[in-house]
Amino acid sequence: MADTVHSLITRLHELLVTHLTDGAVDIAPGLHDVVDRSVALGADGTWIAAGAHANLSGIALVHGQPDRAVAHLEAAVAAGYNDCVALHAGPSLPLHQDPRFRALYQRMRISEDDFEELFWLHHEMRTAVRDAQDAMVDNIGRLDTGVSPLPQAPLPTREPHTQGVLATRVDLAALQTALQQAALKAEFQRSSGNTSLDLIDGSWDYPRARRDAWHADASDTLRQRAAAARAFVARPSAGSSLLAPCPPLGSIMYPA
Repeated sequence: MADTVHSLITRLHELLVTHLTDGAVDIAPGLHDVVDRSVALGADGTWIAAGAHANLSGIALVHGQPDRAVAHLEAAVAAGYNDCVALHAGPSLPLHQDPRFRALYQRMRISEDDFEELFWLHHEMRTAVRDAQDAMVDNIGRLDTGVSPLPQAPLPTREPHTQGVLATRVDLAALQTALQQAALKAEFQRSSGNTSLDLIDGSWDYPRARRDAWHADASDTLRQRAAAARAFVARPSAGSSLLAPCPPLGSIMYPA
C-alpha cells in the first residue's frame, strides 16, 4: 500500500505511544523509517519528517549523544521544525551553550498565533499528566465496577501558519493516547478485581459500591467539562506574520 500523509501520521503516533508506554523499546529504527517514507511524499510529508527527526534528537540527548542530537535537530529545522517552546526546557537545556544549537535556534521562524498554540500544547501535556495522576489517586479503593475513561482536551484544528506546529500536535496526541491506555488498564483491573471479590466470597459492599459509582460519575462529569473548557482558542488579535527569529533562549517561561 502506498504511503499517505495520514498513514505516516498514524505510524509516527504509534511509535511515540510505544515509547511513552515502554521506554525499553527502541523506536529509533521506526522513526528513521518514517523520515525516509515522509521525504518520499515530497512537500506534504516534510513536517512529519521534521517531527520524527525532533524525536530522534530528544532520544539522542537522553542517551548522552549531543552530536547526534544536534545533527537530528538540524535536519528537523531544515524540514520546518519550529517548536521553540520545547527547546527551552527538558533534555535540550544542556545544549543551550552549544553554538551549533544556538545557530539552529536562530534559524527557526514562527508566527505569533502558532507560538501561542505551541505554548498551549506544552501546557496541556503537563496538565494531562497531572490529571491522569489525580484520577489514578481518586480511583484507588473504589468498590464499583464502572470504568472511568480519562477526559482530555480536544486537539486544535485551526490551520497553522507554519507546519511545524503539526508535529507538536502529534506529540500531544501520543501522550493523550498513552495516558488513556494506562488509565483504562488500571480501571479494568480494579473493576475485574471487585467483580472477583464478590464471586469468591460474596463480601462485596454493595451500598458502598453504589456510593462510589455515584461519586465517580460526578467526578467524571467535572473532569469532562474541565477538559472541554481547556480547548485552545486563538486570539483574534494574534499576528500571523513570522517572527524573526523565535523568542530568545531564556525568554520563555516554560508552561507549568
